[in-house]
Amino acid sequence: MVPSLGNLDAYISAVNRLPMLTQQEEVSLGKRLRESGDIEAAGRLVLSHLRLVVSVSRQYLGYGLPQGDLIQEGNVGLMKAVKRFDPEQGVRLVSYALHWIRAEIHEYILKNWRMVKVATTKAQRKLFFNLRSMKQGFRADAVDGDTHRNTLTPAEVDIVARELNVKPEEVLEMETRMSGGDIALEPQNDDGEDEFAPIAYLADDRNEPTQALESRHRDWLASDGISKALDVLDERSRRIVEERWLKVNDDSSGGMTLHELAAVYGVSAERIRQIEVAAMKKMRKALDVNT
Repeated sequence: MVPSLGNLDAYISAVNRLPMLTQQEEVSLGKRLRESGDIEAAGRLVLSHLRLVVSVSRQYLGYGLPQGDLIQEGNVGLMKAVKRFDPEQGVRLVSYALHWIRAEIHEYILKNWRMVKVATTKAQRKLFFNLRSMKQGFRADAVDGDTHRNTLTPAEVDIVARELNVKPEEVLEMETRMSGGDIALEPQNDDGEDEFAPIAYLADDRNEPTQALESRHRDWLASDGISKALDVLDERSRRIVEERWLKVNDDSSGGMTLHELAAVYGVSAERIRQIEVAAMKKMRKALDVNT
């Protein structure tokens, strides 16, 4: 396995110092592995080709994925190649392993890069992994003053589509997606500006179970809940609560005051307050029972 990213340089330096195998040693180790399942032989074959994985991984750094992860996936491909290697075929392991290393790295990139939904067919995958190099080739062949152009011309789109067996519109879509920059969802600093990061406004919790239950409960309280709670009050208590909290005057100044209600019922304002407090307790108890 590949060490942490902090030790990646040390890892690369170490694998580059591992000795290469001669063809005779490679054949001998391959026979030992196939005939007797010799794990030590398999280990030597893998270790001697780790530098190949590092070299291949550098070809895919443009996809924005950590090289350590690319190397690790490539090592998986190398191990698969060693397991299937047949020294009797007369092919060096380095040539045979290249396919497996690249295949594993390709699969990893497609699973983790934002293009996975586009690169679904074999032709689209070929487009995905060849478009960058083909664009660089067009730029190299361009006349002076045209080498900094980033987009493909209609003629170049047709060339790519024809060579990679895809539709021109697929080339245009792939180019657009590959040229678009990624946006970090999480805040990238500690300045307390979390609310401006995309994660703060892209999240949709309307269908989150807890939020949905709370929303339904609020709706019930604002309609049926209040009606049922008012039903447990006597006529005077109900009117006091309605006049104090549930009615709005024409001038939007709110309901009646304690003193206004005291004048209506011929009691003190303190008595109205006591009735109101007792009514609120009854209503809360009724709501608790119903919920």
